[in-house]
Amino acid sequence: MSGRLLDKVAIIVGAGQQTGETIGNGRATAVRFAEEGSRLILVDRDADALAETHREVTEAGAIANSLVVDITADDAPDTIISAAIDAFGRIDVLHNNVGIGERDAPPHKLTDDAYDRIMDVNLRALWRTCRAAVPVMRRQGSGVITNISSIASIAANHIAAYRMSKAGIDALTKNLAVTNAQYGIRVNAILPGLIDTPLGVDAAARAMGIDRDVLAARRAASVPMGHQGTAWDVANAAVFLASDEAAFITGVCLPVDGGQSARVG
Repeated sequence: MSGRLLDKVAIIVGAGQQTGETIGNGRATAVRFAEEGSRLILVDRDADALAETHREVTEAGAIANSLVVDITADDAPDTIISAAIDAFGRIDVLHNNVGIGERDAPPHKLTDDAYDRIMDVNLRALWRTCRAAVPVMRRQGSGVITNISSIASIAANHIAAYRMSKAGIDALTKNLAVTNAQYGIRVNAILPGLIDTPLGVDAAARAMGIDRDVLAARRAASVPMGHQGTAWDVANAAVFLASDEAAFITGVCLPVDGGQSARVG
């Protein structure tokens, strides 16, 4: 541990993960924050997945509290922020890592229910959590918000609601950055590309009815670097953006994608 986030209080929303052969972005970020000295509030709706993340971060030496919350609930943002203040007295980092794409489709096939659910989880809940955290960070005169978007927000693809939700995250990130810079708050987004995670590969392969290795190979072949990224790539970017090394970086939407967004434009 180098202590890049020593004693910083970080909320990791979406700290659990689906079942799979690899580690997910949220859990990997929580572990890396723990290794760098953060005190953690771990948030997820899946109690079992959250318990596993809690075990891993405590093994890495972190002081951590877990909070089982559905972030779409009306009281979720206040519950999350209050938990951090009650436990540690401040919030240095809010890391938003929640996203779904179930039943997404091209615009002419997308149903109202699917659209509403994706936008509710991916964008509305994220915005409401940011809204609850900003007053605390303004009073402190400091804070970092990192939102997990996707290169789907900037690259053409056939899924409509997911792309709209992630493009909304990018826009929200830049708006929050500009309107809060004078208060010492930095706001950035990470845009993962094709990452070998349980959600991106295992769950997708099950939905498609193919072997995960077949899907992983297809994904790797489309990346200029010739392989998928890992959740540790996303987590390391998150550590950097949360650290003082990124003190003059705000309003940035950072692709972590092996060059894929440069290829597709």
